[in-house]
Amino acid sequence: QVQLVESGGGLVQAGGSLRLSCVASGRAFSPYVMGWFRQAPGKEREFVAAITWGGGSTDYADSVKGRFTISRDNAKNMVYLQMNSLKPEDTAGYFCAADERYSGSVYYTGRYFYWGQGTQVTVSS
Repeated sequence: QVQLVESGGGLVQAGGSLRLSCVASGRAFSPYVMGWFRQAPGKEREFVAAITWGGGSTDYADSVKGRFTISRDNAKNMVYLQMNSLKPEDTAGYFCAADERYSGSVYYTGRYFYWGQGTQVTVSS
């Protein structure tokens, strides 16, 4: 069993920054990809960013490109999301996800087998 635990959420003013962290624990596993998704009240969960565990290739939603940066620390089994220039529309629960399979688009929630419980990010105007 693999558990993902997010941390780092909070309340920040527009233009501010936050850094989210996600740690994987449990049995040893080698994810192919880890990602961040977010979900605002009344909306579907949407893709934010993803990173491959081996090569470190990254991908971002258009809405966060240039503002958010995903990174990973393989030795610590951690993935991070640095969020700068935050906007009120970034307010959401942010979820860490991981999967060990090679195939599947990183943009879709169904691609990921493991999920964290989420951490809330609130950006005030």
